[in-house]
Amino acid sequence: MTDDSGNLDILQIQNLLPHRYPFLLVDRVIDCQPGTSVTAIKNVTINEPFFQGHFEGWPIMPGVLIIEAMAQAGGILYNLSSEDIEAGHLFYLVAVDEARFRRPVVPGDQLRLEVSVARKRRGMWRFNCSASVDGKQAVSAVIMCAPGEKRV
Repeated sequence: MTDDSGNLDILQIQNLLPHRYPFLLVDRVIDCQPGTSVTAIKNVTINEPFFQGHFEGWPIMPGVLIIEAMAQAGGILYNLSSEDIEAGHLFYLVAVDEARFRRPVVPGDQLRLEVSVARKRRGMWRFNCSASVDGKQAVSAVIMCAPGEKRV
């Protein structure tokens, strides 16, 4: 599904993930090595609905949404890596470990999401994740995801 450089545009991403506005948090995939890693982009704009209340006068992207963006990038990697995936299955976030928040992410930032497979066992995928802005790490975490129920 990716081109030779591993790129995906937003329409291709929407074919892989069930998320839609305002909860689709990956805008582009700039590199994908199926079974190994994915690098994706989230363009952070003042138009994001969460900025209305987080925080008034000092808009900061909630850390939990950065974790979610990394999990969505992991879902893209999962879908591009698994040839035996039955269409319509969801990929759930089941654990977050070692989360570290190092700098705020604000409107105008371009969040670079880097997700690599740490381990696959019994359908569970463990990912090492990093989110950075301008080469400076904003968030890192180890997350675990697993396939879930089939969508209707």
